[in-house]
Amino acid sequence: MRAVTANREQAARTGASSGHRSRVLLLLLALCTLTTALFANATPALAADSAPATQAAYLADRLREDPVHVTDQLPREIPRSAASGFARLAKKTGVPTYVLVLPAQSSLSGEQLLGAVHDRLGRDGLYVLVDGMEVAEATAYGVRAPADAALTVTRYELPADAGPLLSFKRFVDVVSLGDERATARAEAAREKYRDDEPADLYIGPSDRRNQSFLTGILLTGVPLLILLTAGYARRRRRRSGAERRVPRWVVPGAAVLTATAVALTATTVFDQTTSSAAPPPTPADLSARVERVAAGLKQDPVYADPESPRVLDARRLDRLHEQIRDFRRSEGGGPVFVSVVPQTPGSESAGDSMLFAAAVHAKVRQDGLYVVADPDDGTIDFYNHGLRLDTNHLSFELPDSVTFGDSRADEADDHLLGERLDRLMAFLDETPRTDRPGSEPSPAAAPSPAAEKALPPLFATDFWPGLFVGAFLAVLLSGVVAGATWIVTGLRRRRSPAPDPARLLPLTSPNEPSASYLRRTAQAELRAFTREFTEPDGHPRAWDCLDAALLLLDGDPDRARRPGAGPATLAAVVVLARAGRAALTGDSYDLCCGVNPLHGPAVSRHRVRVSAHNRRRRLLPVCESCRDTAIAQPGGIPGRLLKLPGSAPGDGGRPPYYDATDGPLSAVPGGIARFIDKVRETAGVH
Repeated sequence: MRAVTANREQAARTGASSGHRSRVLLLLLALCTLTTALFANATPALAADSAPATQAAYLADRLREDPVHVTDQLPREIPRSAASGFARLAKKTGVPTYVLVLPAQSSLSGEQLLGAVHDRLGRDGLYVLVDGMEVAEATAYGVRAPADAALTVTRYELPADAGPLLSFKRFVDVVSLGDERATARAEAAREKYRDDEPADLYIGPSDRRNQSFLTGILLTGVPLLILLTAGYARRRRRRSGAERRVPRWVVPGAAVLTATAVALTATTVFDQTTSSAAPPPTPADLSARVERVAAGLKQDPVYADPESPRVLDARRLDRLHEQIRDFRRSEGGGPVFVSVVPQTPGSESAGDSMLFAAAVHAKVRQDGLYVVADPDDGTIDFYNHGLRLDTNHLSFELPDSVTFGDSRADEADDHLLGERLDRLMAFLDETPRTDRPGSEPSPAAAPSPAAEKALPPLFATDFWPGLFVGAFLAVLLSGVVAGATWIVTGLRRRRSPAPDPARLLPLTSPNEPSASYLRRTAQAELRAFTREFTEPDGHPRAWDCLDAALLLLDGDPDRARRPGAGPATLAAVVVLARAGRAALTGDSYDLCCGVNPLHGPAVSRHRVRVSAHNRRRRLLPVCESCRDTAIAQPGGIPGRLLKLPGSAPGDGGRPPYYDATDGPLSAVPGGIARFIDKVRETAGVH
């Protein structure tokens, strides 16, 4: 065109144009115009024909062939052989259902992807996206299906390790309920699991080691403790002159039966064999992706995964093809194969790009430089299989901004892979050549999927250390029991005669005592306590209790029956009087029931619910009755809490005693000794 224009200008300046020359110019002008028009019309069509199909178009084509498409990139998590299970479940929804099982998408939301696939496919129905863990997204196009409610139920009711197949099954079950029932199910699931998550279905190797350790401890500790304790008891009876009451074989027999019961119970309770819901893949599942990529590289040296968002536009793709051709033709160059494919832990190579490149090289059966570019995290790895390139130069001179990217690459959706691959090819042109072809070391094989998910046997790993720990604890506990028995026996021999049991007051324990009840009980308990307390020097705990009770009443026992004493003070006096009377008889009263101090002494500590409207728990000492309630009916504990009269309403009515006052009564859960110290601190006595 520029030549024609120049000729016209020259002819205009000289004014000497012949008829023959004019016809030639006109003919050239027509040819140029025709060529330009043909090129303009042909280029877009050529570009459209040669450009790879988009992600949505590729997935729509797969759904057109089969309404369930399972990726070949996650054989360790959800193999393609499980597609029949998804297809069988999809038929239960009652509407046309299209299922895509894909790796997690990093640059495109699930809703956008499903919308694009629906537009490409052009069919109404329920579209479901499943990633390697669960149902990630679902949308109904042109059909009535409670997709949002089913998604809510699936996410709330199932733990994180339920697996994609179980997640899809729960999703389908809820969809089949219909709109109204599915919505109610979703609301119930949201309310039930608002603060808590369902317990995991599977355990890991560390959990199995803990189970093995506990089994070892119980297997030796409990039987040995039975033998040692029974032997100590037998020796005490022999020294006391008592006759033998049981045959000799009973104790060893009980120990053997106990060990057998522990072993059988452990194998029944700890019966898990796998740490994941993933079904085992077949050999075809593990080789499908490598074969797909290798087949693509045989046709084109650049293979972009069609299931992933595109990161190379047409211009970058053409530029990369041109660089690969130039490098192949250069002196000392050779073939370059670029795989733009995600490398996930659920893949056949367990995310090892070196192993993936070696497998692709074995399938392509052609030496060259194999480049693995991950469109998800943006890393670029390359492996030399047979080219005469300086390996040290490739390994140490290439900038990290090419292989790992920089801040600009991290912020870009495509990780600037096109630009970085361009720089990689330019670096290859400058890489020194060597006399001998380079080679990569043979990578370690990927772990077997079955072995990777299998749990170690119960009677292995930490089971053996548990045996020794169990034996040590049995010896230690038997020694503690013997020492405690000796001390208690000595104290009982030296203590004063116990008061007449007929004089003891009945132990009453209402949960919501009235003020008049507290006054009557405090007066009666304190009067009985002072009447029985005759030897202060022999009973230091009883003296401490009496001293603390009198401090609460300003030294006047009669003040307990007067209206001036508050409910918290009266309840504290009752507890101290009962603890002091127990000390006189030698009974253990170190801990008072933290649910209701009027229940008496505690037998253990337990984490119990303290509110009827939430799951808030508190570790409290509990009596035998409260302990049984906490185990059998945890929700019944808030109703058993001591509620003092006159306190302001709170969560679930009046607050429990330890929240209703800042006085000494709040220290009851810490034990009688702490309670006494709190009374003295409040009174200013040290």
